Amino acid sequence: MQLEQEPPGEGSLSGDPEPWESWETSLVWWSIGVGIAGLIVLGWLVDRFILS
Repeated sequence: MQLEQEPPGEGSLSGDPEPWESWETSLVWWSIGVGIAGLIVLGWLVDRFILS
């Protein structure tokens, strides 16, 4: 008789996605977009008012 057991953590990686996964993914992408936009705007402001 052989016992088939999943290694620890195996089920959590191959299971169904969490119900909030799509919301969480869009939140991450929006955060990255806002961060990049902020870097561009702040870079322009520094170039315009501090370095000139």
